[in-house]
Amino acid sequence: MKLIIVSGLSGSGKSIALETLEDCGYYCIDNLPVTMLEDFINHVMLIDKHTYAKTAIGIDARNQSESLIHFTDSLKLIRSKGIDCEIIFMQAEESTLLKRYSETRRKHPLTDFNIPLKEAIKIEKEMLVPIARHASVVIDTSRTHYHQLRDLIKDQIGDREVRHISLQFQSFGFKNGVPLDADFVFDARGLPNPYWIPELRGLTGKDQPVSDFLKGQELVSELFHDITEFLERWIPRFEAEGRSYLTIAIGCTGGQHRSVYLVDLLARRFKSPSLNVIIRHRELS
Repeated sequence: MKLIIVSGLSGSGKSIALETLEDCGYYCIDNLPVTMLEDFINHVMLIDKHTYAKTAIGIDARNQSESLIHFTDSLKLIRSKGIDCEIIFMQAEESTLLKRYSETRRKHPLTDFNIPLKEAIKIEKEMLVPIARHASVVIDTSRTHYHQLRDLIKDQIGDREVRHISLQFQSFGFKNGVPLDADFVFDARGLPNPYWIPELRGLTGKDQPVSDFLKGQELVSELFHDITEFLERWIPRFEAEGRSYLTIAIGCTGGQHRSVYLVDLLARRFKSPSLNVIIRHRELS
């Protein structure tokens, strides 16, 4: 049996994640109190294993903080029943969350007359630490729109019967900030930059002239070799520890040329039947 727990900051896209999982065949429940997890496992999931073979549950700060503190115990109980449990934790930058709430005029679940929105976000982050520390995958939605997030959730789920781990390669520009959900970040700013060649400036790492330029640079080949060697050594160790997801972020100044080229190159290198390889170019989106 498979259970996915979706948690994270209010406004980060948890509802979209649950909707997507429902479309993928999961029985979804939003805002289940942590205190009811044990009863749900014992008296619902294990009683009707067919209906609840694939279940997704949303758990967030609408729970009492006292119950969230005991989340580790609840997780141990779930896994002791032989249920394969993964946790997806959604987050976004504070400025993004503030903007989303101002645009939608929704009320944050922790705000009241004494707690403004900015303080509520800070309190929520602290409340959800017991869940976040157990996350199988962390997804940063700061620069992700609705359809991108749906595609990302679908890709992260992958075909678990034939693929052991989802490997996401993501390009980004340092000038727009480092992705919050990256497990490893590699810096490509030390490589020759096509931006300074007038005829290449308006292109991207996906265009053939840029690809040809970077392919002929020895430093680019060296960085690609070093990253490949590192991942080939450590991916099997992460799989052995039961990791289901791994995000490798490659950054350059603007996220347009060097990082894009390297991400596509690495994705081709690691594509195999045993890996669910995902490509995301943050700045090109």
